[in-house]
Amino acid sequence: MLDFFAIFSKGGIVLWCFQGAGVTESFTGPVNALIRSVILQERSGNNSFTHNALSLKYKLDNEFELVFVVGFQKILTLTYVDKFIDDVQLHFRDRYKNELEQRGPLKFLLNNFEFGEDFHNLLREAEDSSKAKAPVSMRTFDMSQKSQKTVKSMIETKDGDKSKEQGGKKSKNAKKEGVSGGDQTKAASQTASKKAVENGSDGLTAEEIIERNRAKFISKQLGGGKPEKTSKSPKPPKPKGKEKRVWDMGGRNTGELDYSGTNGNNSNDAQNQDYEASAEPLIQVDSMKGDLRGVDYESSDDEDEEVEEEERVVVAQTNKKGAKKGGFGGMFGMLKGLVGSKNLTQEDMEPVLDKMRDHLIAKNVAAEIASQLCESVAKKLEGKVMGTFTTVASTVKLALQDSLVQILQPKRRVDILRDVLDARSQRKPFVITFCGVNGVGKSTNLAKISYWLIENGFTVLIAACDTFRAGAVEQLRTHQRRLNSLHPPEKHGGRPAVQLFEKGYGKDAAGIAMEAIAYARNQGFEVVLIDTAGRMQDNAPLMTALAKLIAVNTPDLVLFVGEALVGNEAVDQLVKFNQALADHSKTDKPRLIDGIVLTKFDTIDDKVGAAISMTYITGQPIVFVGTGQTYSDLRSLNARAVVSALMKA
Repeated sequence: MLDFFAIFSKGGIVLWCFQGAGVTESFTGPVNALIRSVILQERSGNNSFTHNALSLKYKLDNEFELVFVVGFQKILTLTYVDKFIDDVQLHFRDRYKNELEQRGPLKFLLNNFEFGEDFHNLLREAEDSSKAKAPVSMRTFDMSQKSQKTVKSMIETKDGDKSKEQGGKKSKNAKKEGVSGGDQTKAASQTASKKAVENGSDGLTAEEIIERNRAKFISKQLGGGKPEKTSKSPKPPKPKGKEKRVWDMGGRNTGELDYSGTNGNNSNDAQNQDYEASAEPLIQVDSMKGDLRGVDYESSDDEDEEVEEEERVVVAQTNKKGAKKGGFGGMFGMLKGLVGSKNLTQEDMEPVLDKMRDHLIAKNVAAEIASQLCESVAKKLEGKVMGTFTTVASTVKLALQDSLVQILQPKRRVDILRDVLDARSQRKPFVITFCGVNGVGKSTNLAKISYWLIENGFTVLIAACDTFRAGAVEQLRTHQRRLNSLHPPEKHGGRPAVQLFEKGYGKDAAGIAMEAIAYARNQGFEVVLIDTAGRMQDNAPLMTALAKLIAVNTPDLVLFVGEALVGNEAVDQLVKFNQALADHSKTDKPRLIDGIVLTKFDTIDDKVGAAISMTYITGQPIVFVGTGQTYSDLRSLNARAVVSALMKA
C-alpha cells in the first residue's frame, strides 16, 4: 500500500529506499518538492505534504541529520503511518548507530545499510495492528443491564429517589413515619433557606429588620442624609485639557484669514496655476538609478544584552532546581544548563518557545503564523545535541532567527529591470497589475515605481483602471504631471517619459486594461502599470471583477499592496485574494499573487511582523517596501535587517 519509503541525510545522500510493487514512477520528484517547499522554507511544523496524487509524511532526526519520508496515494487513509515512521526511525538508529556517528558524506557512501528485512517486518506488524476488527454483534436484551432491573426498582418516589427493595418490605407505618419525617425536614430546610434569602448574611429576624429600616427612614427625614461610606476612595485628579495650538501662518482672527477680496477674478487663478506649474520643476528627489537599496535598520547593543539576560534567567532557574537536591546539586545543575551534555527535548524548549511566541505576536506577527514558526523550530531542534557552553534560550533564538531569514529570502528572485529588458527584446510591454484593499497606498506606490523605472531609462504607461473611487483618475494625472516635470520630454527625445491612459469613471476595468496594453504596444511603451480599485477581500463582486481583469489581460506580474500595520488581517487578506483569483479563473493553473508591496513601513518602528505573515502565507517575495511619501522613498527588503528589528526586545 506504500508507494515508497526513503531515508536520506540532510546533505542529500540516500542511505536506503524502498519502492512498492507496481510503482514505476521515481520518488525523486515528490521528495525534491518536499525539500524545496517545506524543509528549505522552514515549514516543518506540519509533518505532512501533498504532491500531485501522493501524500507524503516525513520525520526529521536532528541528532544524526537524517530525514525519513514515506509516500502513499492520498486517496488512501492509512492510520498506521505516523507510528510506523517512528518505529522505522528508532530501529534504523539503533541498528546503525555506530555508522551514523561517523559524520561526513564519504562515510555514508562507504557504509552499506541493509535494512530491507527489518523494514518489511515493521511494515507487516503495522498493517496487522491496523486491520479492522470483526463487527461485534448487537447484545441481546438478556445481556444488557436493563434486563437485571425490576419494574418496582424503576419507580420514583416523591423525593426523587428510586425505591429499592433490599432486605424485605417495610411496614406501612414505617413508610408513613419516614414520609412525615421527610416532610418535616423538608419544610424546616425551606423555612431556613427562605429566612436566609430574606435577611442576607446578617442573620436578623423580621422584627429586627423592620426596626433597622425604620431607624434609617427617621434619620433621613431629620436631615441625616445618606450614611457616609467609610471606605470611599479619593477621586483621581482631572487631566489637564489639551491647549490650543497656534500656527505661525494661521492668523489671529477671522479677518486675517479672509481672502475673498483677492480671489474674485480669474486672472489671479491663472497666475496661481502658472506659479504651480513653474514650481514643479523645482522638486528635489533623490536619484534611483540601478537596483533599489535595502531597508536600513540600526541594531544596538540592547539585543545582545537581552540574550545575556535570558541566559542568566535560564541558569538561575536551573540553579534553583538543583539547589533543592543539595549543595552540590546547584553547582552541577548550573553546569549542566550550560554545557552541551544532552539532547534537546520538547520539555526543555517549551518555556523558551512560549516566550518567543508571545514576542512574535507583540511584534505584529499573526498568532497562527507565530505558533507554526515555533512548532517548526521545535521539530528542527528536537534531539539535537547542544553546543558547548550554550543555553536553551540562545540555541532556540538562533534557530528562530535562521528560520525567519530563510522565510524572508525569496525562493525565486523578482528582477523587474531584467524582465523589462527581456520583454523589450520581444517588442512587447512588461505589464504589472497592482491590487489590494482600500487605502493601503496603491496609487502612491505605483507612482514611486514609475519614478524608479523612468530613472532607469524606461518609458511608462499608467492605466487608470480604478473607475470606482472619486478622484482616482485625477490623482494619477497629478502624479503624471509631476513625474514629467522631473523628467522633461527633452531628455527623452521629445517624448513624455510617462503617460496616463484613462477612460473616465464607471467603465469596465478589464476592457480599459486591454486597450491600454494594446496602446502601449503600438506606441512603443516598455512598461504598463495597471492601477485597480481598492476592494475588501469579502466583496465577492469586486473580487470577481479583479479575477476577470487578470485572467483576460494575463499581466507579467501581479503585486499585492498591503500595509505593514496589519497583523492577523494580513493573513485573511492574502488568503482570500488568492482564493478569489483561483475560484474565478477558468484555467487549470490559475494566476495568483506573484509578489508583495509592503507600504507604510516607516510608521511601525520595529513591529515588522506583517512582513513575516505575508511571506509565510503566500510563499512569494516582498518586491518593494514603501518608506515615506516622496518618490524616492522606495526600498527593497533586507531580510537580516527585518529579522534584527523583529528579534529586538
